[in-house]
Amino acid sequence: MSDSNNVLGVGSRVKHQAYGEGVVIGLDVAAYKVCFMTYGIKMVGKEYDNWEVIEAIETEADISFSEAEKSLIRILNTYNGLHNKVELGDRWAGGTLILKPEDDDLKEKEMPIETFFHKIVMVRDRIRVMEQRINSSKLSDEEKVNLQQYITRIYGSLTSFNILFKYKEDHFKGEGKA
Repeated sequence: MSDSNNVLGVGSRVKHQAYGEGVVIGLDVAAYKVCFMTYGIKMVGKEYDNWEVIEAIETEADISFSEAEKSLIRILNTYNGLHNKVELGDRWAGGTLILKPEDDDLKEKEMPIETFFHKIVMVRDRIRVMEQRINSSKLSDEEKVNLQQYITRIYGSLTSFNILFKYKEDHFKGEGKA
């Protein structure tokens, strides 16, 4: 619960009962402009007090857009709301993935490697979000560790696709490769 007498500043982190975690990105006379990780940008009345204030940032009358932008980028990077661009390896650019069945009577499937790569990156990003949600959940530590072990094994299974990534820091890492 927040104290309605305290005004939250840009960059404050909150947890709304319906929208989940979010960040205050703007202030209006009667409402906060909040960017929620799952639901996007919503206006929430300043009198609303049924949310948890995770991190309160004091308001500054003369805050500049660049300061607010830097704060928001830092918060979104920390909580994986903003993804860095992941690049396909140069040798694969413009290439085609061909899946050819053993049976010559069946048609092969072709797709641009960029499309396939994009889907793999989306899987990785969704696994990361799932990992964060598990870590911030009310599960017991033992349950979190068990689920984390499954996630680590999933990453390990996906290491075959590392050949597609341009930069090594974007690779999937399984057990023993932290």
